[in-house]
Amino acid sequence: MSKNRIPRIRRITLLSLGHACVDVYQGAVAALVPYFVSERAYTYAAASGVVLAASLLSSVVQPLFGALTDRWNMPWLLPVSTVVGGAGVALAGVSDSYALTLAAVALSGIGVAAYHPQAARAARGASRGSHTAMGWFSLGGNLGFAAAPLVVSAVVTTGGLHTSPLLIVPALAGAALCVAALRRDTSPGPPVPGPANEPGGVDDWRSFIRLSGAVVCRSVVFVGLSAFVAVYVRQRTSGGELAGTAALFLLYLGGAVGTVAGGRLATRFSRITVVRWSYALTVPAVAGVVLVPGPLLYVCVALTSAGLYVPFSLHITLGQDYLPRRVGTAGGVTLGLAVSVGGIASPAVGALADATSLQTALAPLIALPALGGLLLRPLREPGTPDTAPTAAPLPPTPPTCP
Repeated sequence: MSKNRIPRIRRITLLSLGHACVDVYQGAVAALVPYFVSERAYTYAAASGVVLAASLLSSVVQPLFGALTDRWNMPWLLPVSTVVGGAGVALAGVSDSYALTLAAVALSGIGVAAYHPQAARAARGASRGSHTAMGWFSLGGNLGFAAAPLVVSAVVTTGGLHTSPLLIVPALAGAALCVAALRRDTSPGPPVPGPANEPGGVDDWRSFIRLSGAVVCRSVVFVGLSAFVAVYVRQRTSGGELAGTAALFLLYLGGAVGTVAGGRLATRFSRITVVRWSYALTVPAVAGVVLVPGPLLYVCVALTSAGLYVPFSLHITLGQDYLPRRVGTAGGVTLGLAVSVGGIASPAVGALADATSLQTALAPLIALPALGGLLLRPLREPGTPDTAPTAAPLPPTPPTCP
């Protein structure tokens, strides 16, 4: 192993661990939903409104942060945004006021939105274009998701929602990891960006928009299940809070297997092929979650999780290769927006569940992976004759924002 490779591996490891600490807070909002329902008697619509509050601002500001990181390198944004994301969730259970709860989770959503574009750029630089390395970076976020229901349960079950300030701990650890990763980044900064200094390649917006549409479909399915699968499994299995927490943990943990598998499969097959098959196989898996009763439901949750996460890191590298001149924007959309935008649809799921049943409300999610697969069908690997753009393997890092 070369001497230059060892520091890169250490840096991608630190970034992956920091990513885990940040994405605890994306998973924590959904993990708090059953406690809002039980302790504060929130309706499904009110509970999904909490998920919306975390997602809406995140979805709106994420492209803005992506554009900013395309223009300037802002490494300080990683530790700062990590603390902001954690502080919002930590404050979510302090007040019984619904409005203040919404404001707190919205603050968390802004922190998460600020983190992902800069983190995606940093991970791309550390990975040197390796699909496997980007898979490990994405795996960190998936493990953070998986840990969220366990962390929330350990804190809230013992002391109730008012003990939520203890949830700031992962953010403090994540900020320290980000600082350590940045100290290992010794690459020099290039001159101020401009037309003469743009990285090579041509942005293929048509392919990127199609990919983003598929990412949105995946996001709605994932966030919809994240928000309600714990409550739904408790209903379908006649289990208690532990049964619901186990299902949510399985939904998130299966992503760890899927993400690693996606990176490895992409080294053997094309990324587009792997992504298309993942969306196709997710359709029957989601149908099983909605329709299969009893303990087999857990198997369907695990298969759904794997299907949703196999393409996760591949979305990131494909998006950055479709937009080689705007890798910050591409990373913000495919990495951060992939999770947050689904929260915008969650109130509709909650309202339908209040009007009918939770099973009826979750049924439309079966069709969305199929729609995503249709959007992906015309896509080709960046740089092939069917796609005009030729992506640069690694664009230069923009100058540091003063």
